[in-house]
Amino acid sequence: MIGRLRTILSPPAEEDAWGYDPRFVRAFQPFLDVLYDRWWRVTATGAEHVPSAGRALIAANHAGVVPWDGAMIGTAVRRHVGRDARALVLNWAFELPWASTAIRRGGGVPASPANARRLLDEDHLVMVFPEGAKGISKPYSDRYRLERFGRGGFVATALRTGAPIIPCAVVGSEEIHPKIAEAPGVAKLLGMPYLPITPTFPLLGPLGAVPLPSRWRIEFCPPVDLSAYGPDAASDRRLVLELSDAIREQIQAKVYENLIKREGAFL
Repeated sequence: MIGRLRTILSPPAEEDAWGYDPRFVRAFQPFLDVLYDRWWRVTATGAEHVPSAGRALIAANHAGVVPWDGAMIGTAVRRHVGRDARALVLNWAFELPWASTAIRRGGGVPASPANARRLLDEDHLVMVFPEGAKGISKPYSDRYRLERFGRGGFVATALRTGAPIIPCAVVGSEEIHPKIAEAPGVAKLLGMPYLPITPTFPLLGPLGAVPLPSRWRIEFCPPVDLSAYGPDAASDRRLVLELSDAIREQIQAKVYENLIKREGAFL
């Protein structure tokens, strides 16, 4: 335990050009394993659709106020596929002094088309959340209703790089921090896109930041192969939006299916 803490707190020793530190990930993984196995009791299916090598883009729904869904998807991939997924993270998260270093060392990369394309060109497995901040900031009353996927930038990137898209549905993250309101003034002062108010935060102070122990399901769907379109198709805005909407609809359908399979949110 002391050795793991020393590794987590010490400067990176094996980081790559993106700041990823495998020693940090190995030291932090037991904590994620407890969350995965005991706190959220995650059931992951369809991992056989995630390639064990080569480029691919995992596109998932996003929720939970604090983006623990990325960590749980990454843990599922690490366990069942044996490789790491590099997550595209909103830029504002890298401005948080208490989190930016951990995000980078854990595999997070600032979200941008250029970074996504470079990662895929290096044959990484890349994780993207097309809903963006709208996903994790939506109110609890809108839970499990996916937001729009923006302008389909992830599809354009997949077309340009020839990477397959693996739709991923996550159920369970909506209940960990049920957002009932916001504090926009405080959020603006802190430079955050939003600051949620939940049944436990800020009422319980720091304890209110502890996520609730919901039961999770993660399903990886068969890859969507876009290689037949060719890289020039990325400039066809109509095609990009049609493909983006089709993938969004597939993820939404799988979210509903897994809600039924889960039966209870906390039991």
